[in-house]
Amino acid sequence: MQDLIKAAMAARAKSHAPYSKFYVGAAMRDERGQVHAGCNIENAAYPQGWCAECSAIAHLVMSGAMQITEVAVLGNGDVLCTPCGGCRQKIREFAAGHVKIHCCTEAGVLLKSFTLDELLPASFGPENLK
Repeated sequence: MQDLIKAAMAARAKSHAPYSKFYVGAAMRDERGQVHAGCNIENAAYPQGWCAECSAIAHLVMSGAMQITEVAVLGNGDVLCTPCGGCRQKIREFAAGHVKIHCCTEAGVLLKSFTLDELLPASFGPENLK
């Protein structure tokens, strides 16, 4: 888990958050064991920005991976930073309900781990469309 946290910390340092000043980093492990990181990127037209989790998912998919097996997220200070609702659904596209999401302080200290099912109960996913 420490490699995920370090990757999320490095990504957070590259965040573009000039408006909110809320810097977020995320890192995800894929089915091959590789780590993919992303940061939040704000836009002056607020709805046009994207979250750190989205950036990490894009990195994961571009590498050819298709499964998320573990996630680390960290935001500002010592406040619990969980993925937003939209990101929970985006993670769900590539992750099973048992996948752990580790929420850390900006210094990389683990605050709490959740499963995706805990954060997104009774979710709708790819298997619902089969």
